[in-house]
Amino acid sequence: MTPDTDTSTATAGLDLDKLFAARLHAVRVRPFMATALFALHVVESRQVPTMAVDRHWRCYVSPAFVARTPVEELAGVWVHEVSHLLRDHHGRGDRVAQANGLTGPGERLRMNIAADCEINDDVFGDGLVRPEDAVGPWSLGLSAGELMEDYLRQFRLGTNTRNVTWLDCGSGADGLEREWDLGADGAHGLSAQERDAVRFRVAQGIRARPGNVSKRWQRWAEEAFHPPQPWRELLGAAVRSAASGSGAGEDYTYGRPSRRSAGVPGAVLPSLRRKPPRVAVVIDTSGSVSDAELGSALHEVAAISRAVGGRRDLITVLPCDAAAQLVHPLCRAAGIPLMGGGGTDLRTGFAKALRKGPRPDVIVVLTDGQTPWPDTRPPCRTVVGLFDRQSSSTSWDENDPDYVPDSPPAWARVVSIGSATPAR
Repeated sequence: MTPDTDTSTATAGLDLDKLFAARLHAVRVRPFMATALFALHVVESRQVPTMAVDRHWRCYVSPAFVARTPVEELAGVWVHEVSHLLRDHHGRGDRVAQANGLTGPGERLRMNIAADCEINDDVFGDGLVRPEDAVGPWSLGLSAGELMEDYLRQFRLGTNTRNVTWLDCGSGADGLEREWDLGADGAHGLSAQERDAVRFRVAQGIRARPGNVSKRWQRWAEEAFHPPQPWRELLGAAVRSAASGSGAGEDYTYGRPSRRSAGVPGAVLPSLRRKPPRVAVVIDTSGSVSDAELGSALHEVAAISRAVGGRRDLITVLPCDAAAQLVHPLCRAAGIPLMGGGGTDLRTGFAKALRKGPRPDVIVVLTDGQTPWPDTRPPCRTVVGLFDRQSSSTSWDENDPDYVPDSPPAWARVVSIGSATPAR
């Protein structure tokens, strides 16, 4: 049977009873994933080695794999595959590939391995059996608890990965379409709105019973309910601005040959690769900023990290009230101590961010706006994230009923955090 054959009319080779029994077992032990598991449409395919998914929420299944695999182990594979889709590994893989010039099936295999490491370090146990050949951080001698983008920088294909060259979780795991994919116009795919609805329902299930869910999934659910603002687009503009300066394109790469190669027959010339920007994030920790807003700021820090391709080494975080606190390199956003509570003067944060070497290409300020601003424009791009106070009971009063905060200066790009559209 070919991949585009409707499984409702021809499933002679695939033991659907066993496959769906495994899915029921997965639902029993991971009830918050029920909506996502039942949203997957099964397509029989003898081209996939085990089970694989595409970005349109189809699950391609090998009949031979189902026949030889116990139900309890199949349940773990169900959860594993749908986790790729919930965590948007295909979209993230596309972004990493574009940002770093990664091409070819070898690089996509690395992404698949890195995505498996992100999932498998906490998906098994509590009713789900881990297969003997499952790929995880332990397989590569790496630390647990990191993201796909982090793992991707820590290993290359070689002797430590030769036993997993068979691995293929499909285009839903790395973004590269396979020959068996039905594509965007194929039958039984979910629309973008339907995919978002599924993720939202899963996030609801996690928040309803957080005690039964791993910390990683709880953080994922929080981001699903409070999606970060469009820092990707803003920082993309900052990258283009920073790249226009001298030295921005000093790294050579053969991943994208130079256009001048056409003038030198028989030779392939490398092109210059633009470096992602260094970002300094100044977070307002004054007494007028609520705990909820500080939590929102940490969500935005995580989004900024993804916007620069997961390069956490390029991001520093500076808590600031009336005085700038310690500068923190970004390891985990959840582990940054946001101390403060006094008055507000983010000018000290700007000054310290610019003194801290190397100088940032972009300064991102997350604040309620109740602060004086620098008199002169910093020598780098500035983005201001304002906590949305339109629906908040928080007052603008700082011991002065007539107090009105200064608006951010005209040289800053302003976005309202909690609002779907930029403030300016």
